[in-house]
Amino acid sequence: MVKFRKPTQRSEDIIDRRGGSGRRPGLAVGAGGGGIAIIIAIIVALMGGGGGGLGDILNQLQPPATSVPEQSPLEGPDPEADMVAFMSVVLDDNQALWAEVFAANQLEYRNAQLVLFDDFTESGCGGADSRMGPHYCPLDEHMYLDLGFFNDLQTKFGATGDLAPAYVLSHEIGHHVQNLLGIDDEVRAQQQADPAQANELSVRMELQADCFAGVWASTVFVGQLPSGENLAIDPGEISEALEAAAAVGDDRIQETIQGRVDPESFTHGTSEQRQQWFTNGYESGDPAACDTFAANL
Repeated sequence: MVKFRKPTQRSEDIIDRRGGSGRRPGLAVGAGGGGIAIIIAIIVALMGGGGGGLGDILNQLQPPATSVPEQSPLEGPDPEADMVAFMSVVLDDNQALWAEVFAANQLEYRNAQLVLFDDFTESGCGGADSRMGPHYCPLDEHMYLDLGFFNDLQTKFGATGDLAPAYVLSHEIGHHVQNLLGIDDEVRAQQQADPAQANELSVRMELQADCFAGVWASTVFVGQLPSGENLAIDPGEISEALEAAAAVGDDRIQETIQGRVDPESFTHGTSEQRQQWFTNGYESGDPAACDTFAANL
């Protein structure tokens, strides 16, 4: 895997639409087979196991969409150049990992693409609005990100450091993995068949994506010691991802917005659950540890 702290070039899988003129409200929708039991068996085999996204929460904190002046494409120095380069490394490193995992199990991995935009852009799911925060569209296999979200992650949620944005992007790539494995399709079919279980199934999907993000984090190193030994992410950096996971837990968001917690309306999981499943992936380094559908939440 590439070195975590030394981004040097832009990923070929980044589509940069920042500074464009698209400005209108949009709605992200999800759609992706086989049964979940079969799909989980595939996951169990991954890496020798043997055995929506964050944005719709942030949307509750944002004001209604209003029209804004059109912008010209970016000119001159890019004030977000460092973050774009960092996202390039996180994107390519994630996809290199999952390509290896899929290939080892005779499965095909297709790279997702990351679309950077301001305010609004077209997407295969009906449009991407910055108020949604980062999200994945399974219909075009693209992830959509307004980099301003990371300012909100710091100022509104108190999640700081390098690994917080890396966790966010890795979580969305986790949804891409679910889509390629058919998990997305199967879950949505079950949600339609049994609407009473829709929220619980959504929570399990989101927690699995958190766990997949943890699997990626377990493979990252930041450099080498003079002895040649790889230097992995230190516990302080992992705490940054855990803080980000906790910050976007349903319980914390609801307490902040409405002053009370309604577990029946959860769609992403509690702060504790999100931290737990990221940790499961990180400590095991194995997608087989990410079977949220069989777990007792």
